[in-house]
Amino acid sequence: MKTNLNYYDRNASDLSYQLPVIDISALCAENKDLSKAMIVAEEIGIACKEYGFFYISGHGIALDLEQKLEQVAKDFFALPLEIKQELSLNLGGKAWRGWFPLGQELTSGLPDQKEGIYLGVDLSSSHDEVIQQTPFYGSNLCPNEEFRITVTDWMKEMRRVGDALIQGIALSLGLECDHFDRHGLSDPLQLFRIFHYPPSSEDEQWGVGEHTDYGVLTILKQDQQGGLQIKKRDKSSDFWIDAPPISGTFVVNIGDMLEKMTVGHYVSTPHRVKNRSKHARLSFPYFFDPNYFAELSIIENLSPPKVQAQVRWDHANVHKIKGTYGEYLLSKVSKVFPKLFDQVQEK
Repeated sequence: MKTNLNYYDRNASDLSYQLPVIDISALCAENKDLSKAMIVAEEIGIACKEYGFFYISGHGIALDLEQKLEQVAKDFFALPLEIKQELSLNLGGKAWRGWFPLGQELTSGLPDQKEGIYLGVDLSSSHDEVIQQTPFYGSNLCPNEEFRITVTDWMKEMRRVGDALIQGIALSLGLECDHFDRHGLSDPLQLFRIFHYPPSSEDEQWGVGEHTDYGVLTILKQDQQGGLQIKKRDKSSDFWIDAPPISGTFVVNIGDMLEKMTVGHYVSTPHRVKNRSKHARLSFPYFFDPNYFAELSIIENLSPPKVQAQVRWDHANVHKIKGTYGEYLLSKVSKVFPKLFDQVQEK
């Protein structure tokens, strides 16, 4: 089947190293045309194999909602320190919600040069998982009602796009579009972050060092400052390419759990961030992952890929991970916020 991948032309002499831009409107349509959806699915499959990253257009999210999200984020990070401290991640408990200051979050044991706020689906105190104190389920810590409503509206739209993308990925693998429902994605764990990166110089540490994402899919809205880089997989060597902002699009990347589920057909790709601009950078990653109780399992009858995967940046083997997604995610959080994790576990 012929595809029509469009590449962001940063270097016209070498389009092979530019991320594809995929119009997913056929997947987002309420009444899907299967033949059109299959074309988009094949484009996604190619992008997942070649890069593990791609841009999406045709997502249907209103520009005014994007602008509103950016504004409430700017307003939040401009608040006095004492007000942000009232929304501290230290107060979020097992729900893992709230603000953290510059340098508190770790990547590979090193402090990131960013501050941020952890968010998720905003649940009431009467929700079953909140009553049970299930980790990552709870209410958001917000500075005001406008912030809360905007984040809630954004996450609803992200869920819609996430559902469309995971259906496209299923189709790209020759599966039924609802296949991933049996892997904990009919009721996904949805986590959302807003990060603020101050300007940095060339000799300063990365805003976020080299890493891969934990779950299935990440959908990223980034502002116009740039700074995101991904590692290109190559037969002879690895090298970094930019993923600059493109108006009207979001960046999508696959995570470690999708690599595990697909037995390595789709491999999670290392990426990093450094804000080299003279302005603050905002980014808005949304994580579409298996629910907390989902058993980690592979897609049956999917033969291993013919090309052997390269050694991971962290020398880990995601294919040996067992248990539930919640257990796996807690093990990761314990390394990102080690001191805070110990405090939360003791409560």
